[in-house]
Amino acid sequence: MVKNVVIVGGGTSGWMTAAYLRAAFGDRIAVTLVESKNIATIGVGEATFSTIRHFFDYLGLDEREWMPACNATYKLGIRFENWRAQGHHFYHPFERLRVVDGFPLTDWWLDARPGGDFDRDCFVISWLCEAKRSPRYLSGELFEQDFTENPDERAYRTTLTEQNTQFPYAYHFDAALLASYLTRFGTERGVRHVLDDVVDVRLDERGWIDHVLTKEHGELSGDLFIDCTGFRGMLLNKALDVPFVSYQESLPNDRAVALRVPADMARRGLRPCTTATAMDAGWIWTIPLYGRIGTGYVYAGDYCTPEEAERTLREFVGPEADELEANHIRMRIGRSERSWVNNCVAVGLSSGFVEPLESTGLFFIQNAIEQLVKHFPAERWDDRLRESYNRQVGNVMDGVREFLALHYHAAARSDNDYWKDAATRALPDGLAERLELWQARLPDNETIFPHYHGFESYSYIAMLLGLGGVPVQAPPALRHFDHGRAERELRLVRQQAEALVANLPSQYEYIAALNGDAMPGRRPELSRTR
Repeated sequence: MVKNVVIVGGGTSGWMTAAYLRAAFGDRIAVTLVESKNIATIGVGEATFSTIRHFFDYLGLDEREWMPACNATYKLGIRFENWRAQGHHFYHPFERLRVVDGFPLTDWWLDARPGGDFDRDCFVISWLCEAKRSPRYLSGELFEQDFTENPDERAYRTTLTEQNTQFPYAYHFDAALLASYLTRFGTERGVRHVLDDVVDVRLDERGWIDHVLTKEHGELSGDLFIDCTGFRGMLLNKALDVPFVSYQESLPNDRAVALRVPADMARRGLRPCTTATAMDAGWIWTIPLYGRIGTGYVYAGDYCTPEEAERTLREFVGPEADELEANHIRMRIGRSERSWVNNCVAVGLSSGFVEPLESTGLFFIQNAIEQLVKHFPAERWDDRLRESYNRQVGNVMDGVREFLALHYHAAARSDNDYWKDAATRALPDGLAERLELWQARLPDNETIFPHYHGFESYSYIAMLLGLGGVPVQAPPALRHFDHGRAERELRLVRQQAEALVANLPSQYEYIAALNGDAMPGRRPELSRTR
């Protein structure tokens, strides 16, 4: 019987795992987390997407409590700047497409093109991002859209693969503060916390992990070991020698440089989205937190040196970047061939990572933890459970790889070698065939990557229409339809969006109230009930 779990490594992945296991199993499973005082975590995973709500709901954490502790803000999507051409931008929102007479609204938009921007014509959320609006009123009520929030549903804990509606927002937060918050949450619920350096991993005669050896606490034994040691892969890749499968043939960005930029958010405002700005050798993220900006340049080392990347990032930020210390990161892009081997499961960067373009780092962690609970072994170790786990986790990462490769291949930008090469770079298996079909017919859930990977067809559609490098067309059948209903629905999108922009508070106003801070000249009061 697996009753003793040892997690090696802390940070977001370690403490998300520890907290979730305690929430799932209570004191029926002993959880020990050992982390070094001397090894810093990467700590730049500050953006998520909307499925993260399942994690917090599973732990029973109310966002009105944890968000202020983590300088958190709302994220309703991603704003892509300069991917098609300099000065152009579009949104990839957390919003499913409306359907008229069996065709998504984007099909009708392609046929009629009533406006110049598909994202503002077909999605309400794009308007909220542009106007820097909060998704909640000051009463705490969620804005009006297809998803209806029911507090009673929180009594039933759900996971990623059970999502049948589209929640309209995710979060930005300080990753280090979230790890600290979850540390308190976990230790208060019985997680044993060991601050020490792991100096060796000892295997038994079967090749399974028997214990890890620490510098000050000696041996830490367990039944199941979870590798949260980041790109080092100390347990899975080094001790168990599990091969690593690189994705760099299709995703060459392997480095990043990051800055934490203090900012006057009352003056600047809080745009409720991550911004990804295309640059000469990659892209720069801009993540607005409450009190600072998280920003970084993700780039390909074959096209840009670390010195050039840091200089580019500082110029992009401006004078606010002066004197700030830059954090340079080497990224291992790809996944372990298997994330669960013998009695060791890798979670987080040790399992796999693609660049953070769609904020999937924490999604991979969450999915791995949820699947571990669903595949948790009993008295005997069943190989079928491990195989099922590895298949699901591998499919999720391979699917995200394909979606991200689409971003570069479909980008219309071609002003230097990096962007010219992006259009001709090798594509993951299956994507080239799918792209051929999508030029005749926009993606649907039957024609995208066939396994669960967190993204639906509307996301593929948004990227194809926004990036502009792949020719697409409306279904010829629409020429024989009456467009009246579609025209009314397009008008309704605009009317609803304009009303929400007029009535919702700004995100800064809402977050300031959530944190107990009043705006100048105002005294906002945020309801603690719904």
